[in-house]
Amino acid sequence: MRVLVGGGTGFVGTALTQLLKARGHEVTLVSRQPRPGRITWDELARSGLPSCDVAVNLAGENILNPLRRWNEAFQKDVLSSRLETTQMLAKAITKAPQPPKAWILVTGVGVVLGRGGGAIGHMLLPFRLGLGGPIGSGNQFFPWIHIQDLAGILTHALEVNHVQGILNGVAPASTTTNAEFAQALGTALGRPAFIPLPATVVRAVFGRERAIMLLEGQKVVPRRTLATGYQYSFPELGAALKEIVA
Repeated sequence: MRVLVGGGTGFVGTALTQLLKARGHEVTLVSRQPRPGRITWDELARSGLPSCDVAVNLAGENILNPLRRWNEAFQKDVLSSRLETTQMLAKAITKAPQPPKAWILVTGVGVVLGRGGGAIGHMLLPFRLGLGGPIGSGNQFFPWIHIQDLAGILTHALEVNHVQGILNGVAPASTTTNAEFAQALGTALGRPAFIPLPATVVRAVFGRERAIMLLEGQKVVPRRTLATGYQYSFPELGAALKEIVA
């Protein structure tokens, strides 16, 4: 199939593009900068949707970017990076003489684990030094997924005809707590992981609103994802982390 991927140059987009191409699909990326095999968002708005069978939107500013302060400017960036790109794609699809057969929108709820990016990139150094541990109480749920499975779920969704509606892109181990995650990462690295990151520090770094996501967490179950027939490559946390840190 011909697949158009908005925001396809990031961590998830790169993994998805590699998997799609490996499975014989043709991929065109929508990004800010023009390059071979890409179109820009301005080109999309100006010239319309290129011929494609599926459109996927992964674009969006990382809401938990620790290098950005949670102020009004960043909040606007988070909203506009999602809303404006989605609106542009939706408008282009509406006007297309031959609209795509499928339209996939991705929004974040889980922690995406993988080599070379994602949340794990910020965690490895303190954990390798033996300074890692749970965030706050550690009792909060900690939804996670391996990057290969997130790309796999998206590819599965666009390849089979019966998938519709919302799919939770999280691993089946939905009752993982933050403390259990910290312990598993420490075990994978062969390091202790008992030094907690106090809630006050989390609030100071991320701001009160963003800190809620880290300190309270949420239980997310991939019931409909499993019902579609998707087979996880990394359903268990220990195996996922071992593959990443190996």
